[in-house]
Parts: sequence; C-alpha cells; structure tokens
Amino acid sequence: MGTLGIVIALLTLILLAYRGYSVIVLAPLAALLAVVLQFDAPILASYTQVFMTATGRFIAQFFPLFLLGALFGRFMEDSGAAQAIARQLTQWLGPPNAVLAIVLACAALTYGGVSLFVVAFAVFPIAAAMFREANIPRRLIPATIALGAFTFTMTALPGTPAIQNAIPMPHFGTTPFAAPGLGVIAGLIMFGLGMGWLLFRTRQAARTGEGYGEAPAEQQAGDRKEIREYAQSEGYDVMEIDEPDNGEAPPAMGLTLALSPIVLVVVLNYVLSTLVFPAMEADYLALPQYGATSIDSVAGIWAIICALTAANLYLIAISGRLRSGFRKSLDNGANAAVAPILNTASLVGFGAVVATLSGFVVVRDTVLGLSPDNPLISLAVAVNVLAGITGSASGGMSIALDVLGQTYLEMARDLGMNPELLHRVTAIATGGLDALPHNGAVITLLSICGLSHRQSYGDIAVVAVLCPIVALVAVIVLGSVFGSF
Repeated sequence: MGTLGIVIALLTLILLAYRGYSVIVLAPLAALLAVVLQFDAPILASYTQVFMTATGRFIAQFFPLFLLGALFGRFMEDSGAAQAIARQLTQWLGPPNAVLAIVLACAALTYGGVSLFVVAFAVFPIAAAMFREANIPRRLIPATIALGAFTFTMTALPGTPAIQNAIPMPHFGTTPFAAPGLGVIAGLIMFGLGMGWLLFRTRQAARTGEGYGEAPAEQQAGDRKEIREYAQSEGYDVMEIDEPDNGEAPPAMGLTLALSPIVLVVVLNYVLSTLVFPAMEADYLALPQYGATSIDSVAGIWAIICALTAANLYLIAISGRLRSGFRKSLDNGANAAVAPILNTASLVGFGAVVATLSGFVVVRDTVLGLSPDNPLISLAVAVNVLAGITGSASGGMSIALDVLGQTYLEMARDLGMNPELLHRVTAIATGGLDALPHNGAVITLLSICGLSHRQSYGDIAVVAVLCPIVALVAVIVLGSVFGSF
C-alpha cells in the first residue's frame, strides 16, 4: 500500500499541475497525501522536519543562481541586446534559412544564460516575420524555438550557466564544464537531428502547398490571456509583455556589443571553475560554520555566481537604456526569480518526503536494479522519468539527486567511473521527458505563438523529447566504453 500511495500522490500532482494549479501548493499537499496513505508515518513531522527542511536547503543553495540568471535575462532584454542578437543573426542568414537563423539566435541567447521565457518573447516576433516571408508554416515556429532554447544549450553544451547544468555540481563535486567532449557530441546530435526534422517538415509543407497561415483572432486573444496569467506566475511585468517597451523601438546595438555579455559569462565561468577556485587554499570550508564542505563542491556554483554578477554589472555599464530604467528592470528581474525557485524547491521537498516512506524502498530498489553494473542507465532513467512526471527538468533532477545522488556517486567510485560522467548524463537526461505536454515552458511557448498542442506539439516532441533521448543514449554508450572526455 505504501508504494501505491506514492503512485497516487504522483498522479495527483501531475493531473492538478496540468490543470494549472500552483506547484508551490500542490507539492506539499501531494507529499502529505503520500504520508497519509502510508498509514505509519507522522504527518506534521514529515511536513515541518522533512519537506520544509529540504525545500529550504535547495533555496539556500541555488537561489543566487536563479536570481542572477533572472536579472541577466531581464537586463539582456531591457538593454536591447537580446533583440539585437536575434535580429542580426536572422538578417545575415535571411528568410531562406529562417529555421536555422531562429535556432541559432535562441541558442546564442540561452547558452549565455538568458531565460528561455525571455528568449521566446524576444524571438517570436522575428520568427513570425521570417517564416511569413519565407512562406513556412507558422505551426513550425514553436518547435524551432524549442530546439534552440530547450535542448542542447540547456543540458549538453559544457559551460552553460543553465540551472540544469548547475544542480549536479554539489552532488558530484564537478564544474559546469564536466565531460566537455561528451557534452559537445550530445549537443551536435540534438542540433543535427532536430534541424534535419525541421527541414524535412519544411520541405514536406512546400510540396503540399501549405503556406504560413494565420491564427483566428479569437484564438490569439485567448492565448494573450493565457500568456498574461502564466507571466504573472513567473514574475514578469504583464504590461511589458502586452506592449513591449511601451511602443518604443529597441535601441540600435551592434552584434559584437550585444554578444559580449554572453562571451563574458562563458569565459569567466571557465576560468573561475577550472583555474582560479580549484587553486585556492580553502581549508576553512571544512569548518562547521561553512558547511563542512570542500572547494570541489562549491567551485562550480561560485564560478557561475561570479560570472553572472560580472555580466550583469557589465550590461549596466554599457547600456544607457538599462540604466535609465534600472529600478524597474531590477525589480522585474528579481520578481521573476521567485516563482521558479519556489516551484522547483517545492518539488524537491515532495521528493524528500517520499524518500522517507517505507514504500519508497521498492521504488529505489527497482530503479537501482535496472542496471547494477552500469549506474548511468538507471540514473538516466530515474532523472528522465521524474522530469517527465513533474513536468520540470530541474525539479525531476533535484528529486533524483537528493534521494539517490550519493548512492550513484558511491557506485561510480566503486567502478572507477569519473563523476563528470554522472554530471553530464544527469544534465542531458533532464532534457527528454521534461518537455511532455504538461510542461509549463511548452504551454507558454505555444501560447506566445498562438498555436495549440494539436497544431504544433508533435514537432516539439520530436526535437525536444526524442532527439535529446537519442543523444542521451549515445552519451551513455560512449561514456560506458571510453569514460569521461
């Protein structure tokens, strides 16, 4: 009955989250439901001593990354840098290469740390204009944006400051550049397969005479309402989304200047995480007041914090427009960090409660027993399935690592496996089933584009679910044979 209770709690969480209820409220209720159905677990202690402790620990560890990342995305948008990058790349490649231009524009922004929500809002108007001019069906725009923003730059490419690449670091003592060779290979597979599919669908539409098409006015109005509701839950300024820049044209900014903050993030991230912090004398970290940890466990997070802080200050220095509206940009960016981290932290708390229940023993043993000789397989399955169940890449990863991360690390050490391999497999595994139809980013992307799941989700599933899973399998095979590289 204990295992059945966990399943019932998970299904309740999935169904209600899909219907739009807040995960911040759902996660503790679902956790308590699992406790009640266990019959022998204390309810209040499970909430205050387990759920809240795990939730608070996650917030304490990762809030700086969520905050600085949200500020960076807002600053890139309000300075005009995000729009400048997207416009320049699309102008260079032109309408005949509209799909490639939009994928590269999204990839450049997200690899630099810009939130995928900001990218979608910034790039969609440009994508719509290019697809209309090239007469490519508008139903392919969501999948095109998803390929550039939701896949290889989020989980595979080494050095990405995305939270999906940061969460494994304290668990495995790694840096954002863990297993760079495997990450690049996985990124190329996702990019190549995704582009191949989108170009195939474009040629298919051309053969049948399908053009750009337009959305009915009533559907667009309904989508705007949904965007406003979701934007509020994510902390965005609703009026700015409905009327960007208060009707003002984005300021002119050259591509070199617009890209420079992104380059700064990547370069500083690498230098600090691989050269500066590992060489520091940090024996004081072993003291209880500093968490009884080591420099290896915190170097990766410190590097991202410093890189994003420097990039934010740099953006303020180079953008007069950002400085003129600095208080509003700062407030909007800070607000945008709150809901995402509370959503993810609540899911972590849910996983922590489930892990204390006697029924979880069956689940744990089943997952670990999938491949006792190769922890990469069971790790990938556990992370992918949990990301799909929760509809959250970071949430599914956090649950899996909080519950089983130490076990996988010990298994890897016993087998002589480099923890960097665990890091990269974990990160890539979050980018498969997380993009199922109930994922918030998928719902928002479709809303921005004024399209339905029926019209566009099939193509999103190919580029954001199937292609990343193929890349994940390739990384597991290569990592099992050749190790981390």
